[in-house]
Amino acid sequence: MQKIIIIGAGITGLTAAYWLKKNNFNVTVLEKNSSVGGNIQTISNNGNLFDSGPNSGLETTPLISQLVKELNLSDQFCYANDEGNKRYILRNGKLHPLPMNPLSFIKTKLFSSKAKLRLMCEPFIGKSEDGYYQSIAQFVRRRLGEEFLDYAINPFVSGVFAGDPEQLSVKIAFPKLYRLEEVYGGLIKGMIKGAKERKMRAEQSKQSAKMFSFKDGMKVLPTALANHLNENIQLGVNVQRLIRTENSFEIFGQRNSEGFQIEPDSILFTTPAYETAKILESFDGKLSTHLNSIYYPPVIVLNLVYLRRDIGQNLDGFGFLIPEKENKSFLGAIWNSVIFPNRSKDYEASFTLFIGGARQPNLLESNFEKLLDDVIVEFQSIMKINQKPLTLKYKIWEKAIPQYNIGYVEHEKYFDKFEKRFSGLFLGGNYRGGISVGDC
Repeated sequence: MQKIIIIGAGITGLTAAYWLKKNNFNVTVLEKNSSVGGNIQTISNNGNLFDSGPNSGLETTPLISQLVKELNLSDQFCYANDEGNKRYILRNGKLHPLPMNPLSFIKTKLFSSKAKLRLMCEPFIGKSEDGYYQSIAQFVRRRLGEEFLDYAINPFVSGVFAGDPEQLSVKIAFPKLYRLEEVYGGLIKGMIKGAKERKMRAEQSKQSAKMFSFKDGMKVLPTALANHLNENIQLGVNVQRLIRTENSFEIFGQRNSEGFQIEPDSILFTTPAYETAKILESFDGKLSTHLNSIYYPPVIVLNLVYLRRDIGQNLDGFGFLIPEKENKSFLGAIWNSVIFPNRSKDYEASFTLFIGGARQPNLLESNFEKLLDDVIVEFQSIMKINQKPLTLKYKIWEKAIPQYNIGYVEHEKYFDKFEKRFSGLFLGGNYRGGISVGDC
């Protein structure tokens, strides 16, 4: 029976181990930290819950509901409230709902009449030549126009990737979007025709898939997976290097300050690219160079709690995103209390703000106290709040989300080449195949 080692107990490693164990494979997960979940972390801020990593998932595949059922999480599982469907974009200091249908698009003040007319031209725009070396900004500018890029795609990219639309590769970072042009010749035509294909595959597009979480936060999922795997997980194990033996591979590292070595048949690496690079540096230096070239911008996740009576803005949506042109100190905010139950007391409201990303690559060199003060002042102005927060808590991610920037295809090609060259070694995690919980 094959001995499979998975390095890293984030959502990728845990779910891979779950499916392998279910299919009667001998699998062990090695995690250097004392807890599982990777960047899926649910934190209590004076009794108010917030997620410092992914705040939700999208039910894009039937595998998610299957996992929930098999892990007995049906009582914990919850979909976002309908109010969470409304998304706001900041323009000229005011929040505008993002139009979700043709009629609201015609009526919205978020886009000018010129931008709306420009969008009507989209079905008549031809295909691009090389998507691998085309940014999402170039793609959108060509197909939809500058204003749509500035006030829809720019904030969206910051909200999802904390990234720079001028740098992110459209084909790698947004493969399904690019495919609409590649296969169907345009976005509008592709959305109509592609819906029929997804229905046949029992899949949901990310635009129409239901948003989900758990009553006690996203950490419920990795915790349940870990409880199910139980003896298949070893915590406090720091894998340091890999060598090739005559017949297989050998892992070296430290377990509770003592050295250890394992000779598995197969290994799946699910640690972040820069950590995987350290482990494999002496094994394949070129691979480590590729892994180290993947950029992870810094992000600060800030949770603020206020009394509901002190908030002037109507709490009737998911939250808001901020276009770069608005020149604010943060990227946007999620209205936790609106979206999922059990996030705050009835008379309080909890908000999660995101600061930094590719817009502020030197974020961690800033005056931290001044930065937080600036963010809070700007947030309170947007939300019409005249009182200080009751409580705040933050999490600093020095390296947050991997960026699928232009040229990423060269990394991807080498990863594929590496896996073919060394049968039994696999590279996984959110730097491959998508960053979302569902992708992983």
